[in-house]
Amino acid sequence: MSLPVASRLLRSALRTQLLPTAQLSNKPAKHTVSAGEQVIAMTTLFVAILAPSGWILSHLEDYKKKQ
Repeated sequence: MSLPVASRLLRSALRTQLLPTAQLSNKPAKHTVSAGEQVIAMTTLFVAILAPSGWILSHLEDYKKKQ
């Protein structure tokens, strides 16, 4: 059974370690993220994703109208 070319290339890359491997560590984090930093990060993420989506959905009828 023959594998597709892309699949064979990926398998050979994984075998020869051409792709970088993750550097995992069991040590504790060097810098702990405070609750305030987490709130700011999550708020920024939600605003960046949900604000444009909300704008489009709230103005959907305006976009449907032909001018």
